Amino acid sequence: MTAKQKRMRNRIVITLVSFLCIFVSNYLGLLKAFPSVVLFVGYLILYLLIGYDIIKRAAVNIRHGQVFDENFLMMIATLGAFGIGEYDEAVAVMLFYQIGELFQSYAVGKSRQSISDMMNICPEFANIEEDGQLVQVDPDDVEIGSIIVIKPGERIPLDGVVTDGSSMIDTAALTGESVPRRACVGDAVISGCVNGNGTLKVQVTKAFEDSTVTKILELVENASSKKAKVENFITRFARYYTPVVTISAVILAIIPPLLAGGDFAKWLERACSFLVISCPCALVISVPLGFFGGIGAASRMGVLVKGSNYLEAVARMRTIVFDKTGTLTKGEFKVSRIIPSQNGMTPEELLELAAYAEGYSTHPIAESIKEAYGCVLNMERITDAEEIAGQGTHAFVDGKEIFLGNQKLMRNHQINYVENMDAGTVVYLACNGSFVGSILIADAVKEGAKEAVAGIKSVGVRKCVMLTGDRLEAAQAVAEQLGLDEFHAELLPSDKVSHVERLIQETQEKGSLAVVGDGINDAPVLTRADVGIAMGCIGSDAAIEAADVVLMDDDVRKVASLVKLSRKTLRIVRQNIVFALGVKAIVLLFSIVGLSNMWEAVFADVGVSVIAILNSMRTLSREKY
Repeated sequence: MTAKQKRMRNRIVITLVSFLCIFVSNYLGLLKAFPSVVLFVGYLILYLLIGYDIIKRAAVNIRHGQVFDENFLMMIATLGAFGIGEYDEAVAVMLFYQIGELFQSYAVGKSRQSISDMMNICPEFANIEEDGQLVQVDPDDVEIGSIIVIKPGERIPLDGVVTDGSSMIDTAALTGESVPRRACVGDAVISGCVNGNGTLKVQVTKAFEDSTVTKILELVENASSKKAKVENFITRFARYYTPVVTISAVILAIIPPLLAGGDFAKWLERACSFLVISCPCALVISVPLGFFGGIGAASRMGVLVKGSNYLEAVARMRTIVFDKTGTLTKGEFKVSRIIPSQNGMTPEELLELAAYAEGYSTHPIAESIKEAYGCVLNMERITDAEEIAGQGTHAFVDGKEIFLGNQKLMRNHQINYVENMDAGTVVYLACNGSFVGSILIADAVKEGAKEAVAGIKSVGVRKCVMLTGDRLEAAQAVAEQLGLDEFHAELLPSDKVSHVERLIQETQEKGSLAVVGDGINDAPVLTRADVGIAMGCIGSDAAIEAADVVLMDDDVRKVASLVKLSRKTLRIVRQNIVFALGVKAIVLLFSIVGLSNMWEAVFADVGVSVIAILNSMRTLSREKY
């Protein structure tokens, strides 16, 4: 409990005890000997003690032109109760309202806890070795390429690659995964994780402002700014609702006694009850709180949702589109076969030409070919190298013109090639316009990918689609293995966007469409989808930036868990809306006809708020999704 919450708690306790003493004493007739003004002053002191901040906020808002809010309603209703001599009811309304506010504050604090835990991942320093001594510097001052030293138990300050040492890395703060991962020489490590029992030397690959931890914190800080449709509806509703009920209360206090010649005090009391009942705080508090709790629960399981509107869109998901490489498959390409054509070139010579043709490429397929070659490349042998998007590479090696890529590349340059029908990714190579062979590269399906697709279907997602730039045979093998409903292969990034737009048209009336991807070529479709879901560990910066949801540990199985969580969140929010409006409507009618007083009004306002807040807190439960 924060210091502010403790002060509010103390005010509530003092007011409640004093109120009960005065109320009981007055009920037993112990205060009859005192003038009535003493009773008035006693209740007024308690009223100001518990409600001065409400009155102050109402006055400030009125001065700024924001008249009709819950503070104004509480102030005018309780002052009206004082005006007709119902001192105890005025104090009780303000007291129970503040109890509701304390519950709200506690609930918001609880909701923020899992997110604030993530906010603590930001490292305070980095260790740089100077003259044999370790010096602590600001991570923002460390340049790319520098070597930093991470001691056991320290938080990794910057993204980089391990150059010396090995250790177990605790990634729970970022991924929600409780099992540490081993990091050895050559492995990439990301900022925000905690080093285990070994000392690591890491070469920095990203500046602090571009590091994983900084990107995550920016996303978390901006998450609450994007409201769901339900939240926007409640905001608009409260904007029009509050002045309507205020004017209605004025009419209720004036018109009936004027027309029927009744008691003005009786109708003023009914109008005050009407104002207290109509206060929309249960809605304006519980709805955002429900979504905020859902975002917090998602972050606790290693899924970062950038706004409640995306949580709502996930709940409505009916179609999901997957990229293949790195999303459903490991993206760890290995050369499995080298098939020279009948022109006398050996497999070793074919692999050497392919490695040099890919010399400047950082694509996973290129890296696998260079890894299979296993020798240091003499880059002076390569000239005029270029990548051809969605097709392959073109380069000159020792003066020989090399085309290396897929079938499209061969066809576009009128090269007669022998098609390789093996399952996997096939790279064709042509030298000086003649086909010289192909290389088969295998990419294994990720562990849990089949389980992920089955889980997504089990939660009601009707269509699972895969879009890939890989060849048809490789895509078909993966689609059949995972049980996908539809797949499309040999696509350029623009082709993927076209397919996504078609699927959006098909899905529009039934629900939303999500896209899961990891590469820079997935950024356009992630942006175009209703919900873009990116891989947080292996995903490119462009994909993570374009996405609406980030899986911090790249576990696609968590998509089904997120759907369950988002639907539970939306269900709780709708329960709160129906409950709050239903109870208020009933008690409002009772107050108009005189069947309810301030005490029922207190329940309709504060009681409903407390119940709705407690219901919203169910989004934070630690159940398995």
